Amino acid sequence: MEEWKPQKKEWFIMISLSIISFMVAIDATVLVTVLPQIALSIHGTSIDAFWAGTSYLLSSAVFQPVIASISTFFGRQQLLLVSLTLFTLGTVLCTAANDFTVMLVGRSIQGIGGGGVITLSQVIFCDIVPLRLRPKYFAMVLLSWSVGTIIGPIVGGAFVERTTWRWVFIINFPFCVLGFVLAVFFVRLNSVAKLTLSQKLRQTDWIGAVLFVGGTTSFLVGLSWGGVQFKWVSVQTLAPVIIGLVGVVVFVAWQVWIKSRSLLPMSIFYCPSAIAAFYCALANGLLLFSALYYIPFYCMSVRRSGSTRAAVDILPGLVLMVPGSIVVAVLTTRLGRWRWAIWSGWALTILGIGLLLLLDLHTSYAVLAVILAVFGIGSGMVLTSVNVGIQAISKVEDCAMAASMYGFFRSLGMPLGVALSGTTFTNAMKSKLSSFGLPDEIAHDSERYIYVLQTMALDDLRRTAILESYLHGFRAVFILMTGVAGSALAASLFIKRFSMEKRLADNRFSVR
Repeated sequence: MEEWKPQKKEWFIMISLSIISFMVAIDATVLVTVLPQIALSIHGTSIDAFWAGTSYLLSSAVFQPVIASISTFFGRQQLLLVSLTLFTLGTVLCTAANDFTVMLVGRSIQGIGGGGVITLSQVIFCDIVPLRLRPKYFAMVLLSWSVGTIIGPIVGGAFVERTTWRWVFIINFPFCVLGFVLAVFFVRLNSVAKLTLSQKLRQTDWIGAVLFVGGTTSFLVGLSWGGVQFKWVSVQTLAPVIIGLVGVVVFVAWQVWIKSRSLLPMSIFYCPSAIAAFYCALANGLLLFSALYYIPFYCMSVRRSGSTRAAVDILPGLVLMVPGSIVVAVLTTRLGRWRWAIWSGWALTILGIGLLLLLDLHTSYAVLAVILAVFGIGSGMVLTSVNVGIQAISKVEDCAMAASMYGFFRSLGMPLGVALSGTTFTNAMKSKLSSFGLPDEIAHDSERYIYVLQTMALDDLRRTAILESYLHGFRAVFILMTGVAGSALAASLFIKRFSMEKRLADNRFSVR
């Protein structure tokens, strides 16, 4: 195919999306090292702190396909501006929060906006860059996202140790202003089809949007409650899970029924390779955010690291995720092949997670750094190769929504990972505490209890028993993660070869 080269307008769009993605990436991880201090400051429980992280990830995931679909009729630039507005509003609420109710509302609104930015970045690249070259240019967004993910925990840790935790939200405001400027003046896409407002409203699948958001939210909320706030067999857990599953089934039936006007074309799941690739995306998000939450938690509790030090401790994994992603992006563009990167990436990821089981109360940092480096390289390889693979598998006309669904499944894995890991950690820690004759409440308040441990003498036998209980919980999480990574590698073996030589779809947007 003739070599495609971006013109000045395309460069402006790609660079602008990279900068905006950097802002969202920071916010997604900035609370990793800050949650214990927020819980202490505004008198929240361990469960409140858990939801401060999970609410963002959950709302970010469930709204992505809806925003991508609506942007087809209402405009990419317009929906990007709406997403930035929601992100800014959520940031204002979080900054002003004096209780967890306001904090959770703010984080949820932030999540909707952040999810919109993530999915629209994917979709706009599908609009303007051919698939064969897409990994090469999308590497800019991946680099920005990776750098934001890396410095987020460090920024959060530095602020909480030197000033108030509110600065982790205040720091967003300059980026929000910059995001609006870039979106208005540089991310400019004209709709080819000129539709009136009433036509746009009629074309949009509003019933599908309600069913999708309602069903997936109910399912994820119930799943998040299970084993943390309520027992798995309780009505409080089972009712939202069952209602959510029913909602998703009804949504799928509705999509098949209305077809041409559907929110989500079912044709993106047309073959086993597509289903396997989407599962890999979900597993990648699940593992990455489980690691982002529980490895700093391990460092802060077992290794006695401060917030900033815990963020620095995980740098080997996050830093090496960047070259892993970029090397795969360059090689897949040059070779036109991508399955090798999925398989190699999952093999390294499994090795890295499996080695985490070697961690104990006295593991040196050098050992931890090497383990995280292996995990980071593998995760970075999977991150890019699965994204490329999903778009290669999809039909040309479905490529934009397939890219959006990659973002959705990956984002869906994030709250799913935090929820499942949280349940696993709490139950395993409770079991170990009971064997030492210690109260279960410590496991339910494990984030805030880090500060209690700091007041205990190093030779206190009770302190050692509590640390052993923490470690038992972390090992249970790492076993869960190893199993998920193994299942993803097994699923990836069913992905067949698909060509990257695809033309741009006859889409509805042109660069202006």
